[in-house]
Amino acid sequence: MTGLWAVLITTFLASAVEAIEMVTIVVGVGATRGWRSTIIGAASGFGVLAVIVVILGAALSVVPVGPLRLVIGALLLVFGLQWFRKGIMRVAARGLAGIGGSDPLGDGELWSRPDMDWTAWFLAFKGVVLEGLEVAIIVVSFGAGANQLGGAVIGGVGAIIIVGGIGLLLHRSVRRIPRSLLQLIVGVLLSTFGTFWALEGLGVEWPGGDASIPGLLVLYAATALFYITLERNRVLGLRPAA
Repeated sequence: MTGLWAVLITTFLASAVEAIEMVTIVVGVGATRGWRSTIIGAASGFGVLAVIVVILGAALSVVPVGPLRLVIGALLLVFGLQWFRKGIMRVAARGLAGIGGSDPLGDGELWSRPDMDWTAWFLAFKGVVLEGLEVAIIVVSFGAGANQLGGAVIGGVGAIIIVGGIGLLLHRSVRRIPRSLLQLIVGVLLSTFGTFWALEGLGVEWPGGDASIPGLLVLYAATALFYITLERNRVLGLRPAA
């Protein structure tokens, strides 16, 4: 019984870390681009993930995550840096203007057309597949190693359900965040995870592993603050003293 609880708790905590990253991406994309396409993308990701798990089973523990991290990290970085740049420009120009205000700098990403927003779908799909695959690998590895696959599955699935439920409960609060600021936050998050995963895919060993993510987050946030200050000074016609 002790072994079962050890596996259950370990897989729950380890899976929760990946689930938090998954929910962060999905909620951020949904609040910024709209929920319909985001939810469909996330559901599609879970569907693909379920098929992968069923087909591969225990062999999932030897799936080369490195190349997958490189590709998906690079794609997240491309999207993230675009939102990062737009967020900086809009916060610099509008400050913390609310979601309902007009946006003088662009077309606005919130999708209102009846067709699919494939950008939102793709971002949600990638986030779910990558993080879900890592949860599956965690579950299979811990479960097979301790001969407690059932407990590991309960821990992994429980982490996704609990973290996902918290994300759904908080999504209305996320929507109240000023949109220009929200876009910048999501850009920082996507750029952070994209950088981390892409470099890991290239074989870079991050100091402290996942503990390096907050450092990257601070770096991108500080960079955003620096460029917001520069842009506001430019817009206001201010120049640094000679």
